[in-house]
Amino acid sequence: MARSSTRLPRPAPALPSRRLALLAGCGLLGGAWLQGRALAQAAPGSSAGGSSPAMNYADAPRAAALAAQLAQQTGLDASWIASQLDQAQFQPAVARLIIPGRPEQKNWRVYRSRFVEPMRIGAGSDFVQEFDVWLRKAESRFGVPRSVIVGILGVETIYGRNMGGFRVLDALATLALDFPDAAPKDRSSYFASQFGDYFLWCRGSGFDATQVKGSYAGAIGMPQFMPGNILRYALNFEGGSKVDIINSAADAIGSVGNYLAGHGWTAGQPTHFQLLVSSSIAPDTLAKLLAPDIVPSFSAQDLQNAGLPLLPQVLAYPGKLAVVQLPNAGAKPDYILGTDNFYAVTRYNHSAFYALAVIELGNAAMAAAQG
Repeated sequence: MARSSTRLPRPAPALPSRRLALLAGCGLLGGAWLQGRALAQAAPGSSAGGSSPAMNYADAPRAAALAAQLAQQTGLDASWIASQLDQAQFQPAVARLIIPGRPEQKNWRVYRSRFVEPMRIGAGSDFVQEFDVWLRKAESRFGVPRSVIVGILGVETIYGRNMGGFRVLDALATLALDFPDAAPKDRSSYFASQFGDYFLWCRGSGFDATQVKGSYAGAIGMPQFMPGNILRYALNFEGGSKVDIINSAADAIGSVGNYLAGHGWTAGQPTHFQLLVSSSIAPDTLAKLLAPDIVPSFSAQDLQNAGLPLLPQVLAYPGKLAVVQLPNAGAKPDYILGTDNFYAVTRYNHSAFYALAVIELGNAAMAAAQG
């Protein structure tokens, strides 16, 4: 297939009301409320939505020190890194968005409704029909079902429609050099390391480090990989001249498959089973079953001995299982049993809500594409 055939068309801008509806109520990168904050958009030519003007890092002593540090980390030319940092700007919105919001009452059914909904399902169906050859190739190579890859790309960026509007250069410079004191933990060293990986990727793939756009945290492309994960897991899946998870659907598909395979995905294994938990189960017993959270820790026999009613397919499952509670605010929670493959999906975002939304969106999109 010609390389141009996997290029994504430039999407029409989302209507403001649709965008706000999609992004409302979400939270931190890596938490159960990822999406709205991670993909917060900056208006072109603005300071990413902040009211204060952006401040340039050119000639800042701490930026020069960071350039020297990154040159040592990466082996790249220090003067080139310094010239890139000279063009970076502090972004107030980035510093604001990295601070956790107030804790919200978790509600799985509300969270699900934000992602498993008609617009994303329709976009996913279109994506499957256009790029199924690459989805099948990834499924064959990595053992990851097409539906799971489709679900991740749909939850992360709506198949490339919303990949973030911050310059990655600015986001990483802000978080490496001016990580906010109000945040509960200083993660500036992590973002400095990601900055080095970003420069390595740009140099290796021919991207202009001053032009790439991404999330407020520096996540890039259709799958929203941080730069370190681009170096570790991103693939040139369609055989072009560079790894391009921004414009190439094939590269994005293959990279997600490679990421999940690298985090323990086992071909042919289910992701989860349905579970009904009776109100008659002893609270201390349930608490012990829930204690490992999303980490598979119990055999089917363990769960049966604890008094859980199990489906026949669960009893036949040979691996460990996690008893996962899905709170619904004040209503009765839902439950599932998560397998090692469910846990692999949570390596993308450490949240049971996220993993189940990915799985259900992917299944719905595949069903729409086939019917």
